[in-house]
Amino acid sequence: MSDEVKTEETTVEAGAKAERAPRGKGKRDQAPRKKVQTVESEFEERVVAVNRVAKVVKGGRRFSFSALMIVGDKKGRVGYGLGKAKEVPEAIRKATQAAHKNMITVPLEDGTIPHKIIGEFDAGKLLFMPAADGTGVKAAGACRSILELAGVRNCMTKSMRGNNPHNIVKATFKALTGLRSVEQVAAVRGKDPKGLRLKQKQ
Repeated sequence: MSDEVKTEETTVEAGAKAERAPRGKGKRDQAPRKKVQTVESEFEERVVAVNRVAKVVKGGRRFSFSALMIVGDKKGRVGYGLGKAKEVPEAIRKATQAAHKNMITVPLEDGTIPHKIIGEFDAGKLLFMPAADGTGVKAAGACRSILELAGVRNCMTKSMRGNNPHNIVKATFKALTGLRSVEQVAAVRGKDPKGLRLKQKQ
């Protein structure tokens, strides 16, 4: 009798384990991974510059990598970040995280910027001018990547000083931060936005 009871208990335990195993695997592979994929696909990432940097210490030099990244959704939100690590992929990951934290909202009007503005940072100085539909983004390097990821389809730029990508990125973001839409200016002045718009020449 005791042998029969033991065999019944072992078969019951084996059946319970067989039922538990597929349930656990099914719960792990359901919603969380799909949600992460949809959030990541909303933004586009671009590498602006990857440099090898050295730190001089008592025993010699310690080399690492720095990465400058641009992140945007092409709907008016864009950000940049700088990351440093001993390996390039880790530096890019850190820069991407910093870019997501430093997002700004750019006021757009018919696919271009609302008014002319100058962005200046250290040795970098850029001029931004709105353009008509069909002009495209007349810019180069890091400035072009920022405007495209921000959702600007038509814009003209002029580099007035400097070509360092770090200074260009910071000067561009300084200019984009200073942009104000017609509605924002009208709210400050207490006027109707329609009265502030320039009449187009016929």
